[in-house]
Amino acid sequence: MRLHAMTSLRVRLVLWLLLPLSLLVALCGWLSWRNAASVADYVQDHDLLASAKVLSDRLIWEDNDVRASVPPAALSLFVSPAHDQVFLSVIGTDGQVLAGKADFPLPQPLALRGPDRAQWYDTALQGLPMRAVVTRRAMYEAGGAREITIAVAKTTRSRDQMLQTLWRPTMEYLLLALLLAVVLSTVALTWELRPIVRLNRQLAARDPLQQDLALDPRGLHNELRPLTDTVNAFARQLRAHSQAQRRFIADAAHQLRTPLALQASQIEFARYTRAHRQDWDTRRADMDAMWQQMASSNQRLIAVSNQLLLLAQAEQDEAHHHLTPLDLGAAALAAVEELAALADKRHIDLGMDLPAEGARVHILAQAALLDALVVNLIDNALRYTPEGGRVTIGVRQAGNVAELTVDDNGPGIAAEARERVFERFYRGEHTATPGSGLGLAIVREVARAFGAEVSLSGHADGNTGLRVTVRFHAPGPHEADEAAAPAVG
Repeated sequence: MRLHAMTSLRVRLVLWLLLPLSLLVALCGWLSWRNAASVADYVQDHDLLASAKVLSDRLIWEDNDVRASVPPAALSLFVSPAHDQVFLSVIGTDGQVLAGKADFPLPQPLALRGPDRAQWYDTALQGLPMRAVVTRRAMYEAGGAREITIAVAKTTRSRDQMLQTLWRPTMEYLLLALLLAVVLSTVALTWELRPIVRLNRQLAARDPLQQDLALDPRGLHNELRPLTDTVNAFARQLRAHSQAQRRFIADAAHQLRTPLALQASQIEFARYTRAHRQDWDTRRADMDAMWQQMASSNQRLIAVSNQLLLLAQAEQDEAHHHLTPLDLGAAALAAVEELAALADKRHIDLGMDLPAEGARVHILAQAALLDALVVNLIDNALRYTPEGGRVTIGVRQAGNVAELTVDDNGPGIAAEARERVFERFYRGEHTATPGSGLGLAIVREVARAFGAEVSLSGHADGNTGLRVTVRFHAPGPHEADEAAAPAVG
């Protein structure tokens, strides 16, 4: 329950609001207490001085000496509702106590200030905290003058009671205001957080199988609109990805169904031939033709399956994170050596344009996927270039960009169809040429995994043919070291 409260947005917002309000209330309470204490201290000191002046007015000359006359009516001035204890002392010039307590504590030294020539101080009598005032009065006669010291002390009960009377209502109002602010804030936050609750209900009502995750942004605060825009964009991407996957599965099933159905019919034909062909030579010729057809179908099935696996591997998220520095020229040379037999069979001039000897063009890639990219590009060029044609593979680097180009003088691709050839299983006008329609789709997915770009263009001289350009980011020394470090470990 406690963990849920701490993870609640409403509770956390209220707490963040309560924190500065509490500090403000505490500050106001302290300032109010200081003001109330100043008022109470002033009133108490004023009463003490007034009491001392009353005693001073009761000093008289009698028989060439000063007497302090304190009638009971004068003592009534010291009565307080808090039943404070009052002590007084009247001391002559020679230290003689004229009235009050003889052991009255006086400050040492005396420092009388102000027009009233008085000094206030804190002291203790009989174990009780006291507030006291001391003042002096000059008594004159024909023979001279005397300084009489008058001191009055009083317990602080009335002062403390006045402080509470002045301070408590203010604190009660402040605490009530704080409580009201918390209640109103909680209600307001609950009201204002309703759009989030609506968003939660919208998402809970969506069917993930239908990819219906779009949210209705109407009635939402401006702060929530970026969230809904992000969710809706993600929903659109998810829907598009799901639709592409469904199309891919349907197309793959169609592509695999054809060779499998052909193999099934060929097996049935073999059974029929064995059962009904009596002439051994005829049956053998039919069986040889059938085995050749089955081998061709099997090769097509294997090729489609391998390319589907490569495409799935290129689309995996892991392909974006496990890149190591590789030599693009070496990968191109290995692919050329692998496909040299096909080029020789079709009498195609397969050439290379590599950097100067000793120069290397490094890119960040995965070895298996890079080989698949280069092999698919060269294989496509060899298959669609007519016999006796030319295919040239180029590798170069300009700044931080590494380029792989594959040029051929084949039929080329119309400008309006150059984007579509990257779609899976798209064959265009060249359906007579053997292939699965996955080659360029694999090239684009692998390029995306490497952060590269693929583009198609015709020849600048206007001749027929096609140029495929793959632009990679060439890593600097630090990038290459960072990418190679995990692979070494």
